[in-house]
Amino acid sequence: MSSLELLSQHACFGGQQRFYKHDSAQIGLPMRFSVYLPPQAGAGRVPVLFYLAGLTCTEETFMIKAGAQRLAARHGIMLVAPDTSPRGANLPGETDSWDFGAGAGFYLDATEQPWARHYRMHSYIVEELFGIATAELPGDGARAGVFGHSMGGHGALVLALRNPGKFRSVSAFAPIAHPSDCPWGHKAFGNYLGNDREQWKQYDATELMRGARQPFPGGILVDQGLADQFLDAQLRPEAFEDACRQAGQPLELRRHAGYDHGYYFISTFMEDHLAFHAKALGA
Repeated sequence: MSSLELLSQHACFGGQQRFYKHDSAQIGLPMRFSVYLPPQAGAGRVPVLFYLAGLTCTEETFMIKAGAQRLAARHGIMLVAPDTSPRGANLPGETDSWDFGAGAGFYLDATEQPWARHYRMHSYIVEELFGIATAELPGDGARAGVFGHSMGGHGALVLALRNPGKFRSVSAFAPIAHPSDCPWGHKAFGNYLGNDREQWKQYDATELMRGARQPFPGGILVDQGLADQFLDAQLRPEAFEDACRQAGQPLELRRHAGYDHGYYFISTFMEDHLAFHAKALGA
C-alpha cells in the first residue's frame, strides 16, 4: 500500500474531485496527483483515463482549466492527472529555466546524473501511479487510456506506444511529436538521457511509430491549432503523421485554424477526446 494522503476533496458533477499526496518509491520524493471520481465509481470499478500536462503545469492545471469533469461524469470515466515532474529534489539547475527540470520531467526515466535518481516519470506513471489508480482507487486496469497536451502529449504517445498492453486508447493535444528534432527535446533529452541520440528514440513518438506496425488499430486522435506559437519550431506533427502512414497506423490529425497552444483550445475539443476514449474503453 502507498502512503496516500488526501489533501482535499470537492463535490463535482455528482462525483468527487480529489487531490492526493504520497511518498513515491519510483521518484524517491513526495508526489502529488489529482483524481476525478465520477458518480458511477460509487458502484464499482470504472474506466480510467490518465492526463499528462505540459511544461510548467502541475497536477491541478488540467482539473481546473480543461472542463473535463462534466464529460467524465457523463461517460463514467475516472480521470487521473500527475504532476509534471518531481518537486524538491534541489538539484543544481533544476529551477533555472521553465522548459527543463522542475515542471518539465518529459515523462521519461533519466539516465544521466544528477537527474537519474529522481526524474523517473515514465516508471512512476506506468508502474506506481497506474497501480494506485487501479488498486487503491476504483480504476479498472483493463480499461485504461492516456492523453495529454504539449510535453504531456509527447508523454501520452510515448507511454501508449511503449505500453500498448496497458493503455487501450491514446490521444493528444498539440503534442511534441518528434522531440529528437526540436529545441525543447534537444535540451531535455541531452540533459536527461545524454548525447547518444539512439537512446533518445525510445522516448520519441515519431521514432517509436516508425518501428511499429499498427499498434492501435482503433486509431489515434490528435488535435493541433494552426495559430499555435510553438507549431513550426517545436511540435512537428507532420513527422508523426508520416510515421503513422508508414506503420499503417490509423491517425486522425485535426488541424484547427485560429486556435493557439493553450487551454481555450484544449477545452474546446475536450468533449471529442472524452468521447473517443469512452468508445475505446467501453465506457
